[in-house]
Parts: sequence; C-alpha cells; structure tokens
Amino acid sequence: MGRARSFAKAIAPEPVKASVRAGRDIWSDLRLRLLTDLGYFPSHTVRNFFYRRAGLRLHPTSSLHWRAEFYAPESIEIGAYCTIGDSAFLDGRSGLTIGDSVNLGSHVSIYTRQHDVDDPWFAEVGAPVRIEDHAWVSSHAIVLPGVTIGEGAVVAAGAVVTKDVPPYTLVGGNPARPIRSRSRDLRYRLGYAKRFV
Repeated sequence: MGRARSFAKAIAPEPVKASVRAGRDIWSDLRLRLLTDLGYFPSHTVRNFFYRRAGLRLHPTSSLHWRAEFYAPESIEIGAYCTIGDSAFLDGRSGLTIGDSVNLGSHVSIYTRQHDVDDPWFAEVGAPVRIEDHAWVSSHAIVLPGVTIGEGAVVAAGAVVTKDVPPYTLVGGNPARPIRSRSRDLRYRLGYAKRFV
C-alpha cells in the first residue's frame, strides 16, 4: 500500500494534490467540530467510544465530563482513575500525557502550542505537557506548552502555569508561584463520572 500511495503522489497532477490537501484540512477541522458537539451528548459511554475512535487514549477507569474540546486527540493520553472536569480544553498537538489519579477541574485549559510573539512571522512553537500521578489542576487554570506538573502537585484555581511545578508543591497566581508543600501520603483513586454530564 505504501509504494502504491507514493507512486500515486508522484504522478498526480498538482490540482489533484491541492484538492486532496484541501479535503484533509476540511476533515481535520470538521472532526474537531464534531468532537466538540459530541461533548454535549449526555452519556460517558457514547462520548468515550467516539473520543477513542478519534485517537484519544483514555483509560477505561477514567472519566471525561461534558463539553470537552480537543486539538489533536490522537496525541493525548489519559491514565487510570482520572477525572477530567466539564469544559476542559486539551491540546495534543505537541503531545499531552496525563498520569494516573489526576484531577482536572472544570474549565481547565492545557496548551502545547502557542505563537512566538518575537518572531517576525508569528511562528507557532510548542512542547509537550506532562501531568504526573495524583496531580490536581483546579478550575479555570491554564497550563502552557512545555510544562511538567510533578507527582502530587496542586495548581490553584485560576493559576497560569508557565514553568514546571515540582512534585508535591501547591502553586497559584499568574504566573504560578509556589505557595506550600503538599502531603506525600496520597492513596486515592479517582475516575468519578457524574451522570448525564
């Protein structure tokens, strides 16, 4: 199949190649729109089925509440016993890995790409985001590209995380700064799925 596809690309006229590229771009945008609309369907089972079909790696013990939005769901991995709150925005374009027993509050936004404000062409830059086991990112927090949130760390509500968060550290503010340490004795498992949302 690979050779045949390469051969077809090599001999295809430029208008055909442009048409194929346009079709892929349209499908890419439409797919994201369909996944966004699916976020309003009142069933975790149905939503998770289609999220997985779109490439999202979601552990069966984890729950993703309603109105989630994605970029590049095929590059997002969510571990075991996680709870992702409603209206979360998850950007997988540069890779997003969420560990086990992670709690993301409502309206959390995680970005792996952004624009370089000093680039003359406003180029897009990015880096993967990693959220380690037992971390809690509270409601309305924003996590920017290249950040690692350490094991057991807590991001306070509304914080903007621009740098790595050390394990078992609570951070808050804009930009997020350390506030205090957190207990290292964490045994809980999440995965709570509220009915109909």
